[in-house]
Amino acid sequence: MSLDRDPFDDTIDIWNECSERDNGDEPQAHHIVDLMKSDQDIENTLFLEKRKKDFNKHDPSSVMQRAMESSLLHSIFGSDLNRRKMLKAIGSAGVYASMASVFRFDNLHAMTEEAMKNIEKKELNIGFVPITCATPIIAGHSLGFYDKYGLKVNIIKTAGWAVARDKCLNGEYDASHLLAPMPAAMSMGVGSVADKWRMVTNVNTNGQAIVLANKHKDKNDPKDWKGFKFGVPFEYSMHNLLLRLYVAEHGLDPDKDIQIRVIPPPEMVANLRAENVDGYLAPDPFNQRAVYDGVGFIHRLTKDIWDQHPCCCFGVSQRFIDENPNTFIVLLTAILDATQTAEKAEERVRFAEAMAPKEYLNQPPAVLKQILTGVYPDGLGKIHKVPDRISFMPYPTQSMGTWILSQMKRWGYIKGDVDFKALSDEIFLSVSAQAQMEEMAEKNKNIKWSDIPDSKYPVYDIYGKEFNPEKINDYIDTFAIKRD
Repeated sequence: MSLDRDPFDDTIDIWNECSERDNGDEPQAHHIVDLMKSDQDIENTLFLEKRKKDFNKHDPSSVMQRAMESSLLHSIFGSDLNRRKMLKAIGSAGVYASMASVFRFDNLHAMTEEAMKNIEKKELNIGFVPITCATPIIAGHSLGFYDKYGLKVNIIKTAGWAVARDKCLNGEYDASHLLAPMPAAMSMGVGSVADKWRMVTNVNTNGQAIVLANKHKDKNDPKDWKGFKFGVPFEYSMHNLLLRLYVAEHGLDPDKDIQIRVIPPPEMVANLRAENVDGYLAPDPFNQRAVYDGVGFIHRLTKDIWDQHPCCCFGVSQRFIDENPNTFIVLLTAILDATQTAEKAEERVRFAEAMAPKEYLNQPPAVLKQILTGVYPDGLGKIHKVPDRISFMPYPTQSMGTWILSQMKRWGYIKGDVDFKALSDEIFLSVSAQAQMEEMAEKNKNIKWSDIPDSKYPVYDIYGKEFNPEKINDYIDTFAIKRD
């Protein structure tokens, strides 16, 4: 999501979820005028031009207002495709007017100003594990995104995910960089005491890889990995779930044919060098660092298993949200601002340099630039150009949540019957599109949301198999290797 793009403009993507991802340029007024053929089109042009004139990207409350507008539209339409379809059908001004009849948009500016003036807790402790997935959180500090919104944030480097979880649960962290499955595990008491933590946004998508030791350059076929020892950063991680998915699809049982060990990310390269593991599925910078240090090679990027898969998230406890509603709004806006800036290609080098110092990632800037720009050597003699090797797409769809839960069920982390959707709705803070649809349609009969429920749970292609959140148990049953 870009905070400087107008969610009522039907010519651009806001959440970068459409198949035709835009190049980030604002539409040119003269181009739009050339295409105008109706009074509605003229009205839309004037409407959008006024909104563009009224928006001040240097005013935090103005940015927050647009972020809240985008969040509201995302909760209703679910995707750029549906949003743009509806805007084109009845016009941007028409959609705005229909929604304004039940939701006072002019109150948003007052709400954001109120939040800025009445921050309950200005000094915050936020944990992060030193990996590139945490780019928005780290850059929020290094490049002044928190300061911009009146927050004094201490970001605390954390050795690994078990430590991060424990510090969240004992109240040392107000918010934290977490793995996407962790809020679900923490909320259900899987592996820890139960406490309600929420996945507020993705802080990254993609950004992981499978690395093998150089001695295995002749074993690029996973069928040859029987007996291998692999590292993952945490049991309740996308890394563990994606590694299990990948080897099982190649005929290996991850609990019988290979060994999977939990290794904190900063220790991955050292363990590979010492031959304690044959490889790992891990976050960067430790995949590219293995190549840089000459001890390993990149077998496969995880984006080739599931493109734009979730990885890490920004987690906040339900208690913090309830006790500090204004702080939560302001903090969320700061994170979204950093996230959308990090997604821009022209910002990648600046972000890489900002995160290199010892207090952040403590990595050579060259390694971080290779990761964030997507121009990198693989350790096998090839140079690759993959601009979305790591992406920063902040919205967690309910399908992401249900897939994570389906795999936790598949491998026995969750026992018994599971209401996947109810759990996902509770833990992944995407507002219920169906509830919003019904409420608005009830008050305004001109609004029709017949296709919205489908977009709340998009169907994904995950390593050659269709994941349909409407048929989760059927999806689990398609796997030959699973726990009963």
